[in-house]
Amino acid sequence: PKMKEDNCLHAALICLGMLYYSHAITTEKLNHARPSLHGHHEKGKEGQVLHRSKRGWVWNQFFVIEEYTGPDPVLVGRLHSDIDSGDGNIKYILSGEGAGIIFVIDDKSGNIHATKTLDREERAQYTLTAQAVDRNTNRPLEPPSEFIVKVQDINDNPPEFLHENYHANVPERSNVGTSVIQVTASDADDPTYGNSAKLVYSILEGQPYFSVEAQTGIIRTALPNMDREAKEEYHVVIQAKDMGGHMGGLSGTTKVTITLTDVNDNPPKFPQSVYQMSVSEAAVPGEEVGRVKAKDPDIGENGLVAYSIIDGDGMDMFEITTDYETQEGVVKLKKLLDFETKKSYSLKVEAANVHIDPKFISNGPFKDTVTVKISVEDADEPPVFLKPSYIFEVQENAASGTVVGKVHAKDPDAANSAIRYSIDRHTDLERYFMINAEDGNIKTIKALDREEIAWHNISVFAVEVHKQHQEAKVPVAIKVVDVNDNAPKFAAAYEAFVCENARSNQQFITISADDKDDSANGPRFIFSLPPEIIHNPNFTLRDNRDNTASVLVRREGFSRQKQDLYLLPIVISDGGLPPMSSTNTLTIRVCGCDSNGSLLSCNAEAYILNAGLSTGALIAILACIVILLVIVVLFVTLKRQKKEPLIVFEEEDVRENIITYDDEGGGEEDTEAFDIATLQNPDGINGFIPRKDIKPEYQYMPRPGLRPAPNSVDVDDFINTRIQEADNDPTAPPYDSIQIYGYEGRGSVAGSLSSLESATTDSDLDYDYLQNWGPRFKKLADLYGSKDTFDDDS
Repeated sequence: PKMKEDNCLHAALICLGMLYYSHAITTEKLNHARPSLHGHHEKGKEGQVLHRSKRGWVWNQFFVIEEYTGPDPVLVGRLHSDIDSGDGNIKYILSGEGAGIIFVIDDKSGNIHATKTLDREERAQYTLTAQAVDRNTNRPLEPPSEFIVKVQDINDNPPEFLHENYHANVPERSNVGTSVIQVTASDADDPTYGNSAKLVYSILEGQPYFSVEAQTGIIRTALPNMDREAKEEYHVVIQAKDMGGHMGGLSGTTKVTITLTDVNDNPPKFPQSVYQMSVSEAAVPGEEVGRVKAKDPDIGENGLVAYSIIDGDGMDMFEITTDYETQEGVVKLKKLLDFETKKSYSLKVEAANVHIDPKFISNGPFKDTVTVKISVEDADEPPVFLKPSYIFEVQENAASGTVVGKVHAKDPDAANSAIRYSIDRHTDLERYFMINAEDGNIKTIKALDREEIAWHNISVFAVEVHKQHQEAKVPVAIKVVDVNDNAPKFAAAYEAFVCENARSNQQFITISADDKDDSANGPRFIFSLPPEIIHNPNFTLRDNRDNTASVLVRREGFSRQKQDLYLLPIVISDGGLPPMSSTNTLTIRVCGCDSNGSLLSCNAEAYILNAGLSTGALIAILACIVILLVIVVLFVTLKRQKKEPLIVFEEEDVRENIITYDDEGGGEEDTEAFDIATLQNPDGINGFIPRKDIKPEYQYMPRPGLRPAPNSVDVDDFINTRIQEADNDPTAPPYDSIQIYGYEGRGSVAGSLSSLESATTDSDLDYDYLQNWGPRFKKLADLYGSKDTFDDDS
């Protein structure tokens, strides 16, 4: 029925358009048709009367309805000029937009038809030009005139929304009428003609939660207190209808997804009133005990919950933190627990929202509380010493078995098991101490020496008798108390020097002492001479009372010839109870000094030698030494003169070179046979000396017996074999060559070392003089001297 209704409406609109068109054509012809104006004369230059013919037809615009689907072409209008007498001599011509394709004209009658269906949405009007011409001559009878053909709109386009789907958000609990989003539709029909483009919005789905304004398309909330926790997302369908929403109008729809955003309208709530937890007394601070969680249906920051302990007897023993990832409260241990002291604790925990919305503060307090009961579980604890560490004292040299001290431990568990004690032998490797396994008494095993070890640091273990794995350890420091058992001694190995010309009561050395005992057993040292030499005629001692003593000369004048060494015994006593003393010997040497007291010599032999030689004897010794030196110089000079032929004279240009000539000489006047400059300076040719290597023509095959096995591990044999193989291979470079040398050099004390000329004479083979050149030429003398020996033996 709806399709039939639309077809009837369409046909009615076409009829109305055609009536409108006929009325417009009649009106245009009545309003604009004008007869030709005759009788208006103008005189020309030659007295000729000119007639001006005005346009006989004028029009403005025609109308044609769009989307016409009739069987015949639509008559748009008729052109007619008042000069047309109907004899067929006038031809009507149509040009412009669509002429001949969309619009055709009958050139005789002037009727214009539309041959195609027009769409106003594609093109709303066409501009055409009409002209009347003489059919025979094609001469224009009227000037061309433009007119417009407008396409009359019909409602053939439904409204279309800008988007197929819309998404919008609105806070939950919003007031009625809160704007959510505006949707907009457009209609391609002509908005200036009729109601084809007049849109009206309505809601098809989404009631009763939302509504839409009919004229603007604004969607608003329609129910109060919409709860996101009950329903978060809504799907709304909006319709836009043209023709002002009346019957027969076209429509379009769009979908709008509306999401309620969260607000903090729900307080946190614990799902239970009491939480039960347990923790071992062996737990360490920071260990997690349990978790609680208050549920808040809000999301995001509106659902954030912070936990705190507000009351309870366990506030000092436990703490709570917030895990924001899981929104849980984590109960942790803050202090060590003792099952034997307290077996259970109670906490009152509060959960509160972090962010509160003032709009919903009337909904009640946004927090909740819960009771947490924590029970302490008994743990099998190791023994506990009464003290964290022990310090004892024992005198050195105490007898074996002396009690040093006592340690005590107990089992903290309710069973109160018996304890056994032992010493960690890694801390008492020398086994100075022992411990009673039952009562913890520590005793010495052997005598202690404070001067060797002043403190002993040991560790004592305590274990339960029936549970060997439960073990405790405590450090024990044992101080060895000092006893005066060491006598003082010299602080250093003193050696004194006294001048032969020393004056009476002159101080020549200050001595001090050391004592291995503690300062309490030797606060001051007492220095003295033994009673048997208290009246020593040579030296005396003075105690400075500051732990030092000065040694002085008692008499004047000492002689190294008579006695150059004195040994002075000195007694040193400490101030301990009882005091201890020792006798130390001071070595005193007699030395020669100058008038200022500075040491010159303490060597008695040198002194006697200088005193026994006269000046004449010294001169004789020096003269002998000079004569010997002169003889050596003369001998060396003679030897050099004997070897002079080996030295190249400056006026001679003799080189140790062998030069090959390939031609016969041309005589003394032949200057082209060879270059004399080559003989004078052979090493200057081209700046380098060419090699004269001669490569052998035959190939050398190494003996297979000399090659070691590939897997030989004796590297030394391998290398020696390779060296021997290379030395015996004449085909391997470097080949035999003749090297050219320049000057041998002049000014050498040893003369020429060349072997080319030394083998010509037998007299040059005497190298006995090398024996007199000293230790630096000993090796050379042995080499040449050995040859002479071999010759003699042969």
